[in-house]
Amino acid sequence: MEYALVCPPDEGTTLRLDYRAFAYAGKFVVGGPGKSVIRTPDGSPAAPEWEPDEPLPETVNPDAFDEDVIAAVSFSADRTDPSCCRLRYVTVHAARRGEGIGPRLIGETVADLSAAGFERVKIAVNNPFAYEACHKCGFAYTGEQTGIAELELARPAAAPADAEPERYREGLEAFRETDGELSRAERRFAAERLKRGPPELDRSPRDGG
Repeated sequence: MEYALVCPPDEGTTLRLDYRAFAYAGKFVVGGPGKSVIRTPDGSPAAPEWEPDEPLPETVNPDAFDEDVIAAVSFSADRTDPSCCRLRYVTVHAARRGEGIGPRLIGETVADLSAAGFERVKIAVNNPFAYEACHKCGFAYTGEQTGIAELELARPAAAPADAEPERYREGLEAFRETDGELSRAERRFAAERLKRGPPELDRSPRDGG
């Protein structure tokens, strides 16, 4: 696998991801946000043996998809703070989830955003699994939520945020307060992490990790 910065914000480059394999696939067709990916080094398919649950419509050409993309993230400057960049959408191929690819992609992207001059990076998450992955990448819960009940996490671009066990647990408790919207696996995951506390950092290779 290799990391690549596809484009900075406003360059107009797009990605065509198979919507059957990637959540938020349609968001990467938009040219405005910046994008970065983890992809296969030789251009081969990300998951050669993966079989989708549904066929493509006859009007969709499968050859148009970027088959070598394993994971992708889109990002753009915060509308109220140009020194801050927001990670908008993070998605990993359905057959490659659970391999730690998402945290690696986020870490590499944050390193590029720091090099580009951003001072701070934010992301909003809507489930305990994404919450945990972002903490592994040096983000921390800010105590704030978006208008659609996503939890806001942030970190300095150049270094991980300070790990505060109580603030970490506060975010997990916020998910538990919406218990009816969590799956059984998400509820179990949140309960286990509440007992354990913040995870160890999964550092980008460019951080010396």
